[in-house]
Amino acid sequence: MPVPERPKAVCRLDTPEAAVLADLAMAFDDLQYVLLCCEQLITAICGPATVPIRIETHSALVEALWTGALVGYTRCFSPKAGVLTAADVTRLELEGDVAQFHATIKKLRSHYVSLHVNPRDDVSIGMVLDGGDVPQGIAVTSAPRPTVDDTTVRTLGRLVYALSALVDSRMRQAQQVVLEAGLTMTPEDIRRLPQVLIED
Repeated sequence: MPVPERPKAVCRLDTPEAAVLADLAMAFDDLQYVLLCCEQLITAICGPATVPIRIETHSALVEALWTGALVGYTRCFSPKAGVLTAADVTRLELEGDVAQFHATIKKLRSHYVSLHVNPRDDVSIGMVLDGGDVPQGIAVTSAPRPTVDDTTVRTLGRLVYALSALVDSRMRQAQQVVLEAGLTMTPEDIRRLPQVLIED
């Protein structure tokens, strides 16, 4: 199979069409990151009995991967970029209540990145009594909140996989639009564009 020839030069386009394509590409990258987090989470949660590779299962690792997945997923629905919407999730026609799942994932993202609430433990303060009604001390107790389970991770993975295909399709269309706009530029316009350094 022949190796594609390396482009001789790449010029940066700062057109509205190019901005749309850039937003799509960033969302696609985020979706791929979420898929990677989901794969690693399944490995961490399920252990060696169900997956071929074993990584150390630790609550800090699971929380970090899950938080990363939640942030990456929610960022794809940023109103500023306007790449994906809740309507896109519904249009996928996946099995189950994906609209509700999508809404829950967005709420979980706010919970996990909150500046005010610990996502891991529910802490309460109690008074230690002497067996009667006389206080003897204070007890600080914590109850761990439930962590993510493999069913939730697999559901998110299926949703993100379908969204990746949708964004990929939109990227191909946007690339054609950008190319067609570029073909209308004069050689003088092209020479004025800043070049992008491509490393080997």
